[in-house]
Amino acid sequence: MLKLIKNGELYAPEYLGKKDVITAGGKIAFIKEPGFSFPSEYLSETIDADGQAVFPGFIDSHVHIMGGGGEGGYKTRTPELQLSSAIKGGVTAIVGVIGTDGTTRTMSALLAKARALEEEGISCYVHTGSYQIPVRTLTGKIEDDLILIDKVIGCGEIAISDHRSSQPEWKEMAKIASAARIGGMLSGKAGIVNVHIGDGKGKLDLLYKVCEETDIPIKTFHPTHINRNPHLFEAGIEFAKNGGLVDFTTSTIQRFLDQGEVKCSRGLKRMLDEGVPLENITFTSDAQASLPEFNTDGELTGLQIGNITSLYNEVRDAILIENVPVEKAIQVITSNPASILKLTHKGRIAEGMDADLVLADKESLHIKTVLARGQVMMKEGKVLVKGTFE
Repeated sequence: MLKLIKNGELYAPEYLGKKDVITAGGKIAFIKEPGFSFPSEYLSETIDADGQAVFPGFIDSHVHIMGGGGEGGYKTRTPELQLSSAIKGGVTAIVGVIGTDGTTRTMSALLAKARALEEEGISCYVHTGSYQIPVRTLTGKIEDDLILIDKVIGCGEIAISDHRSSQPEWKEMAKIASAARIGGMLSGKAGIVNVHIGDGKGKLDLLYKVCEETDIPIKTFHPTHINRNPHLFEAGIEFAKNGGLVDFTTSTIQRFLDQGEVKCSRGLKRMLDEGVPLENITFTSDAQASLPEFNTDGELTGLQIGNITSLYNEVRDAILIENVPVEKAIQVITSNPASILKLTHKGRIAEGMDADLVLADKESLHIKTVLARGQVMMKEGKVLVKGTFE
């Protein structure tokens, strides 16, 4: 059956004005002017979105869907993502990653969790590998994972400039990037290498070295945590101006901000003011990751957990506090990641695209209703579809 979302102010992400949207079979079937006559007997549900902004469903391309962490021992392993958490944050598409622990957190478990989230109602993909090299894949080769496994769209997160990384040399990183790029080309996928950037003095130097010494394009890399300290942030501005991609991490704690981490909403405004191309910027939550604090000896001193709802909260702050235009701010969690990751049916409101929609109050921008592939997952602030064990 068909659903009608009427009288909403559409951001596709570009502003389209007040429109009616009709969904069918999990897709956006029609976008019409308000008042378009449609036989009511064919409609299973009508949602009045008057006074609300209608956004594409949000894409969070860096989530530890089966939990992460463990830097403080087994008891500090963080829990899996619950479906309702994603829904409350307006997230309808996710890319799952492993992280620090590539031993007890395995690729087969990551893929199983991704398929579970799909069965529960949202779209989910994965990157092959973890912090460490050699990259532990499902098939034995990065290229084969990308070509043969539908859910694998890239590689990572590979850690550099971090005391927890494998300290890869540029030739090793080049081989990883080459394998991901070739696998992506042969499978029609992004073949992105998601790169964890730590607090180390090397910052983004390793990625520059690969691009200088090889023919690998700079946009093969998708470095994340670019806002973790002022020095890395400044390096990130230059990296993006040179054509690279940069990803902000929205999950944080006040102590990190006090120590110099750049708040994502402010960082977005600063990068735009500096002339960084908007299409090169994304936000991700790093949800379910541990947010560890280390002393100067590399010893764990504190631990919290990343939250997926932080993704939209920072976009909202960019709009309401930093005065970034709505149609620009919303791109960093919709059309930008969709384009970078080649998720061709995601990230935009257009006929034929997946019916992933987020309805938010036009003034406060608080999320009210969420649809994932045409299914109403949350309505008027109440989650209707929860995970199997919630």
